[in-house]
Order: sequence, then structure tokens, then C-alpha cells
Amino acid sequence: MTSSRKVQNFPGRSWRDGEAGEEESPLTMFEVYQGRSREKIVLQRLIVIARLPHRLADRTELGAHYERLNFHLSKQYTFDHITGLLLIYPSVLLHVIESSRDVLLSVLKDLKDLQQETDCALLEAPKVVFMAHNPESRLFQQWSYKVLNVDQKPGDAEAKEQEEEEDSTETLVCTVLSALQKLGEHLETSKKADRGSVLDETPGLVISQAVLEKLLARADFLTPQEHLQMYDSPLNISMDCGQVIRSSFHTTV
Repeated sequence: MTSSRKVQNFPGRSWRDGEAGEEESPLTMFEVYQGRSREKIVLQRLIVIARLPHRLADRTELGAHYERLNFHLSKQYTFDHITGLLLIYPSVLLHVIESSRDVLLSVLKDLKDLQQETDCALLEAPKVVFMAHNPESRLFQQWSYKVLNVDQKPGDAEAKEQEEEEDSTETLVCTVLSALQKLGEHLETSKKADRGSVLDETPGLVISQAVLEKLLARADFLTPQEHLQMYDSPLNISMDCGQVIRSSFHTTV
């Protein structure tokens, strides 16, 4: 009889059957590094909103916090390019971040840790508005943040009309997604390197703060802690009907 061994493939090298008793040489760190660089990063997009505490005197502290976090994550996940936009309004924030699943979960864990601090001075009541898995392309080509002035209001008449209407949660989310799509396209075609100046010159592209405040008032969204719980919870498999339930948490959007 002839015996066969299962062939194993590892990043950076193909392992083949050898003669009996022959030892395979181990992978080098360089080969592991090269193999990791060739792995396909599955893009995901996370959109988070939160309130700003009244005691937050300097809103640039939020931007500095996320700059430090992104720098740390870029070192930890070398090949997971981070892009997005953080808009810091007078009373709320909107954060769009695009990267791998590991990076986005790290951002959610940071939000959870901020909430568990005795005196959270940066933000309050964060909620996950939307998470896209494997979108066709990125909305933004880099990450940056913008502190919006008190008198910097959207100039779009349609946005003002929507502020006065009592829209459904789905409508409000679609409004945010549509506005972000237009904003991303405009920033990509703009010849200016300073994205902050682009927003100053085109206030109609800025999502209304009133829309974000309406979303924060809805109970349809998961908190970062609940979202992480959903990821970490075991699968509940029903043998009778063949259904697989991730967890008791769910989103309506």
C-alpha cells in the first residue's frame, strides 16, 4: 500500500512531501511578513455618532485622541490602511472609519473603554449607526478630522426641510449615507489638499447636526459595547429548524 500525507500551504512557501524522516525547514520571519502582505484585506466601513459633553472646552482634543489611536492601529495592523472622516459639531460628532474588521473592532473597544472611565470627558452615548461589510470602494482616500464652527450650518435647502420633518430612522440613516457619498465624491475630485477648507467653502455638503441629534434620540442602534457583545457571543444553533442565531442583539437598520 502506498500512504499519502496531506499537503499544507503556508504564507510565503509551499510545503511538499519529503522523504521519510526528512525534516522541513521552518518559515523565516521575512517569509511570514511577505505572506501577510499578500493577504487580501476585506474592507469594512463603520459609522458612529455620539454626543459631546458640555464640559468639553476644546473639541480638538477629540481629533487628537483619534489621531493617536489611528497611529497606534497603523503600527499594529501594518497593511490595514485606515481612511475616513471625523466631523466634530458643537454638540455631536460623526465618525466614519474604513479599514479591516480588526481595526474597526479596535475602534469600538476604544469607545467602550472611554465609556467605562469614571469621568468620560470626550464623548457621551456613542451609537453604531451603520456598518458596511466589503463595500465596493472607499468613500475617503485618507483619514482626517474637522471641527465645525457654531455658525457653520448646512446650506442645502433640502437638508433644512428634512430637519423640520419627523422622518423614520431608516430615512435619517439613508440621508446620512447619501450625504457622505456626495461628500466623498466631492473631496476626491477637489484639487485642494486641505479637506477642511473644502468643507468651509461648501457647507451644503455638511450633514445637518439636527439630523444626527434625531438619530441619537432613537433607540434603534447598538452601543459599542452591545456591538462587541454581538461579535463575541457564541452561535445558538437550533437543530429543529436549522436556524443559526448570532445573539439576542439586533439592529433595525
